[in-house]
Amino acid sequence: MRIREIRCVGLRGATPEGGWTEELQPDTCVHTLVAVLTDEGPVGLGSCFTNDGLVRAALGVLEPLYRGQNALEPERLSEKLHQNTFWLGRGGSITHAISGIDIALWDLLGQSAGQPVGRLLGGRYRDRVRPYASLLMEQPQAMARRLEGLREAGFRAFKIGWGPFGRQSDELDEAIVKAARQAVGPQAMLMVDAGGSDGFWKNGYKWALRTAGMLANYGVAWFEEPLRPDALEDYALLREHSPLPIAGGEVLTRRQAFWPYLKARAFDIVQPDATKCGGISEARRIAWMAQDCGVRYVPHGWNTAVGLAADLQLVSAIHDTELVEYLTGSPYVDEIAARPWKLDADGMLPIPDEPGLGLQLDPAALAKYTGGQKLFD
Repeated sequence: MRIREIRCVGLRGATPEGGWTEELQPDTCVHTLVAVLTDEGPVGLGSCFTNDGLVRAALGVLEPLYRGQNALEPERLSEKLHQNTFWLGRGGSITHAISGIDIALWDLLGQSAGQPVGRLLGGRYRDRVRPYASLLMEQPQAMARRLEGLREAGFRAFKIGWGPFGRQSDELDEAIVKAARQAVGPQAMLMVDAGGSDGFWKNGYKWALRTAGMLANYGVAWFEEPLRPDALEDYALLREHSPLPIAGGEVLTRRQAFWPYLKARAFDIVQPDATKCGGISEARRIAWMAQDCGVRYVPHGWNTAVGLAADLQLVSAIHDTELVEYLTGSPYVDEIAARPWKLDADGMLPIPDEPGLGLQLDPAALAKYTGGQKLFD
C-alpha cells in the first residue's frame, strides 16, 4: 500500500477561546486535519495543532519524501521525514505537519491489520480511561456553574486554566479555586493550569511556589504550566519544593526537547501533544523516556476528535497513564465525530477497539467547519 496523496483542511467557524492574551476568534484556524490517501483506497486520518496554511506549505516541502512510500510503516517514514528536514527548523511547522501524517499512518496500519492502534503499539492495558473535563477559568460564580453542569454530565475529573488566573490578583486566584472545589465536590480530581506559555507571562518562581501552597490546601492534583516554558532551572527548583505535583511540556516538540526537562527532574507529569510533538510515534517514545525517569505521562489534548482518538489509543498502551484530556464545548471534538463520545456510568471514556483509530468523521459537520473543502474522496 503506497501513499498517493496527502491532503489537509483547516477547521474554522467554531474555534473555542483559548484564554490567550491575543484571544482566538471563531474563524481562527489552530487545528488542521490531515488525510493520507493510498493507491489501494484506505485513508488514514491525522490532526495537527497549527494553522492550515503552515501545514499546506509543509506538505509541499515534504511531498518528495513521502509520495509513493509504504503507507504501513509509520515510525520509519516519520523518522525519514524528520531526519531529512531538521535543517528547516526542528520543532516548527514541519514537525507539526509530520505529527498529523504520523497519526494518519498509524490509523492506516491499524486498518490494514484489522487491529486498534493501541494493540499495535504493544498491547492494551485498558479499554477505558478517565477523561478530565478541560475548560477555561472564569469569575468564581460563573466557573462554579460550568463545573456543576459538567459534573451532571458525568465527568469526575476537571482541569481549569488560563483566563484571569495569575493575571489579576492572588485573592481572585484563590476565590476561583475555592469555588471550583465546592462545585465539583471533595472527591473529584481538580487540576489547575496557569497557562504560563501565554504571551509575555509575567509570573516567576516565587509566585509559582506561593500559589502551589494555596492550591495544595484545596486538594489540587497538579499545577500545570506555572512558569514560562523555557524556565528549565526554575521548573526543576519548583518541582523539588512544591507541595503538589508540577506538570508541563505541552509546547515542546520531539523527544530531543523533552530530554533536558526529564533529566533535570523538572516535571512530575509530562504532557506531550501528539498533534505537534511528532505524532503517535514520538509521543510513545517520550512516554517511555518519562517512565525511565519516574515521571508520569498524561497527554495534552486541547484538540480535535482525531487528536482525542490518537490520545485514547496512546493511553491504552502506556501502563501507568490513567487520564486523558477532554476539551469541553468544542464542536471540533464533539460534532465532527460520526459517533458522539459518551461517558459510561463511572465517568469513564471507552477506548475504541475498532481497527486503526476507531474513528469515523461526520461528513456534514466536516463540511460545515472546513468550508466544504474535501479531505478525502
